[in-house]
Amino acid sequence: MRKIFLATSMICITMLMSCENSTKQAAETETGTEAVATGQSGVQDDLSQKNVVQVAIGSKDHSTLVTAIQAAELVDALSNAGPFTVFAPTNAAFDKLPAGTVDNLLKPESKDDLANILQYHVSLGVFKAESFTDGQIIGQVNGNDIKISISDGKVMINESAIIVASVPASNGIIHIIDGVLLPPAAN
Repeated sequence: MRKIFLATSMICITMLMSCENSTKQAAETETGTEAVATGQSGVQDDLSQKNVVQVAIGSKDHSTLVTAIQAAELVDALSNAGPFTVFAPTNAAFDKLPAGTVDNLLKPESKDDLANILQYHVSLGVFKAESFTDGQIIGQVNGNDIKISISDGKVMINESAIIVASVPASNGIIHIIDGVLLPPAAN
């Protein structure tokens, strides 16, 4: 009797396991994808407000910035809860850099330099444009500071980039700027 019970139990367990595998394979076949673990950027949410990365991805004027964020592997970090203030240079801002600069920064061996530059465009916390004060110093994620100046109602960062628009995001705010911020040279 005990042998029959063990045999029946083994058959049931085997059938359950094969059903589970069939269901998983059917789901993967149906979606055409394999189960892949991803970070915060892999979370699908079509109902909530977009985060700073999703806003940038949706902007035709920020494709260079998006490519740089991907190359520096910062997508997941900037998709997290934050809050972040991102100073987002437009494609035209990147075009102002000397020829070949962006291409060189996108090379794998320049990943650390690229990440440093991109992190110089990010502050922890939400800083709205109307709250900036002339002479304000703000610490950036890379450990350096930026300086805000206000003249004729325009907010300028490091006297080199002007905020042309601001876009709220679920995890902070994006200030669209007309120049690329370059961190001070390391001593």
